[in-house]
Amino acid sequence: MTETATKIAVQKLIQVRNLVKYFPVDNSDDVVKAVDDISFDIGAGETLGLVGESGCGKSTVGRCMLRLHEPTSGEVIFEGQDIVNLHNRDLQKLRREMQIIFQDPYASLNPRLSVLSIVGEALKIHGIGTKADRKDRVAELLRKVGLDPKYMSRYPHEFSGGQRQRIGIARALALNPKLIIADEPVSALDVSVQAQVVNLLQDLQQEFGLTFLFISHGLAVVEHISNRVAVMYLGKIVEIADSKALYEKPLHPYTQALLSAIPIPDPKVKRDRIVLEGDVPTPINPPSGCRFRTRCPKAEGICSEVEPELREIEEGHYSACILDENYENAKTVG
Repeated sequence: MTETATKIAVQKLIQVRNLVKYFPVDNSDDVVKAVDDISFDIGAGETLGLVGESGCGKSTVGRCMLRLHEPTSGEVIFEGQDIVNLHNRDLQKLRREMQIIFQDPYASLNPRLSVLSIVGEALKIHGIGTKADRKDRVAELLRKVGLDPKYMSRYPHEFSGGQRQRIGIARALALNPKLIIADEPVSALDVSVQAQVVNLLQDLQQEFGLTFLFISHGLAVVEHISNRVAVMYLGKIVEIADSKALYEKPLHPYTQALLSAIPIPDPKVKRDRIVLEGDVPTPINPPSGCRFRTRCPKAEGICSEVEPELREIEEGHYSACILDENYENAKTVG
């Protein structure tokens, strides 16, 4: 772990402990095990990247942390306070500290409201400032995200995708939060615009001291913005490490397969691709033992019998694979 990452780890802003979220299936006793007993920390001023295939539970984790989804069980401790047990009034106060940027910048903006109303809505709900004060604040926020304040009277359909996402970012910043959940904030944008938005988020983080949970399936983007990276598979975290360590030496077979799929911007260089066979199993009835074993090229018989814990294989580098030679002697996460 780097010196910076070590300092970040000491100053924990939010701690997620044994988080579980099950969704009931209509007309059935079955449940979708979207998030199934995961734990991790995010340090103040850190960006933790959360990656994995579609449907692995990444977005559900972020929404549970903000209680947009009510967790089935577990703890989400923000600055020493477990938000899972907060009642409405206390939770509303805490929402000023925790905000979200949604994936689709068009669907997340009310088409009937102007930019002034969209960005200033949170200020009005929390009773912050006069009408003139709120207008000035919106103008300031639009400048911060690279938009002209004269656009505040316009509506979402009058902007490009990148501009709409900037409006979403301005809305998330309105209450001066400490934590922002960025739920695939660039996946719906063109590649050139993605880079602009990621650079904007990094600039804002430096200026305001923000902490990010950056959710994405784009591994190249996550590498660029994250201090540490957590990899999810079928409701479980299978690896957490410093960003540089994870990309240079992935320990879990699933992470190794994901990284092998990243294109190299040089036609003369070929990467040894690890092709995973089969489809992702259903989260209603996940495989016994290791959930990745049905697609893992290294799986052995014991993988179906033992459910691996997330353990610290190397300093600051956690993995959940019982076949790792250092697994038995490693300590568990948390």
